[in-house]
Amino acid sequence: MIELHRIDSVGLRVTDLAQATERWSAQFGLRVAERGDTAARLACDDEPYSLELTAGAPAGLAHVAYELAAGCTLKQARAHLEQFGAPVSDDGEGGLETRDADGNEIRLIAHREPASLLVPHARPAVNPAPGHPRKLGHVNFLTGNLDAQVRFYTEALGMRTTDWLGDGGVWFHVNSDHHVMALIAKGAPHFHHLAFDVVDIGQMRAALDHLGRHGRWLGWGPARHGVGGNIAAYVRIVEEECFVELYCDMEQLQAGHQPRRWPDDRFSSNTWGPLPPRSYFRFDQAAIDSERESLEMLGVPLNEEIR
Repeated sequence: MIELHRIDSVGLRVTDLAQATERWSAQFGLRVAERGDTAARLACDDEPYSLELTAGAPAGLAHVAYELAAGCTLKQARAHLEQFGAPVSDDGEGGLETRDADGNEIRLIAHREPASLLVPHARPAVNPAPGHPRKLGHVNFLTGNLDAQVRFYTEALGMRTTDWLGDGGVWFHVNSDHHVMALIAKGAPHFHHLAFDVVDIGQMRAALDHLGRHGRWLGWGPARHGVGGNIAAYVRIVEEECFVELYCDMEQLQAGHQPRRWPDDRFSSNTWGPLPPRSYFRFDQAAIDSERESLEMLGVPLNEEIR
């Protein structure tokens, strides 16, 4: 038996811990909850933390952590993973560590009762920054091994399929949010994005103005997804080779939801208009340069060869 309650946190390796801690805090409005010599933990609001930065190389994804549901113990989760045949070990902090079919590190932590059952806006303030994200909502991976990855996330971790995009994309849920994780078949594995929930498009506008003043740019968006329904904007993070999605208005699933298969077309990806540029699924320097200078919009195609 295994059952997940929510996504807990994302861990990133960073080459300069002090600089990265200040950067993520100042640019995304995250609160520094813990800071040490080799790691820092940042929170959106009054959760323990949602982002863990660890000094190391190469920069990029270290792990994704999920919290178990109240009725699922770590012992039960370990037995389930062992029966599935997944590698499983202690994570050194009281939780479990495993790896998905692409080798990405997944951590599982025991269920924690929230400090307050009140709605967030009625709790005492913890984060002094106005307009900070409400929560870490989901992650997205590129993969060249879609079938094995789908099997891992549904059978080993107990996620439930929400929707398919043709035969090349799949979204998974663990609670009423449309998705907590998604996979896109792109030939090779890579962590694509972590996503922060904001209250509405007005807060997104303020956040994007702020990020623009810090030299950030959008790889894609704002867009209104057909799949998931969320309004989303994707900010390129060059330093850790990923995107941050800011989103709002995600579809909330009803009990008994049945997976849907959407056509792989423009409308399913963005009911408002453009598909993402080719650079959106790449993390090489040519893609970064193309995006930074908006070369594709100027009629300069991005070369097909990844350098």
